[in-house]
Amino acid sequence: MGTYVVKRVTRLSGTPHSIAVGAACGVAVSVTPFIGFHLISAFLLCFVVRGNYLAAAIGTLVGNPWTLPFILLASYQVGHALLGGPAAPIESFQHWTLATLFAQLEAVFWPMALGSLPLGLAAGLAAYFPLVRIVAAYQEARVRRRQSRRALRAHPASPDAGMP
Repeated sequence: MGTYVVKRVTRLSGTPHSIAVGAACGVAVSVTPFIGFHLISAFLLCFVVRGNYLAAAIGTLVGNPWTLPFILLASYQVGHALLGGPAAPIESFQHWTLATLFAQLEAVFWPMALGSLPLGLAAGLAAYFPLVRIVAAYQEARVRRRQSRRALRAHPASPDAGMP
């Protein structure tokens, strides 16, 4: 899945910076606990930094069902570390009512939201710098391939070229 995403992003049209910053926006937003709003948030952030919207949508794939539990747990732990205290114990799920659900949600959500800020920034930067180089290298190689194909079409080798 990772190689597919990188190949898909490198083949987008646009400048290497706009593609990489768009993907970085998507990656950064996918670290947040706002699960239903990742695409909208990525597009808004992309609008602000003038990134590629399709790259942002592809970047949000980082937050998928396999990675999201680890991301949310890391956000929760970083948030509690930033708040200056140990993680609060959460009641057993067996005793939850609707009222305790919202009380526990607040105790869990705010540390996650706070912890996702530095994690999202780090993830976005970790995605941007390699991607800008990868996209630039891919686009340069693509231009070279096109130029060599044009040169071959313009000056085809004659069948008698190697004969004395």
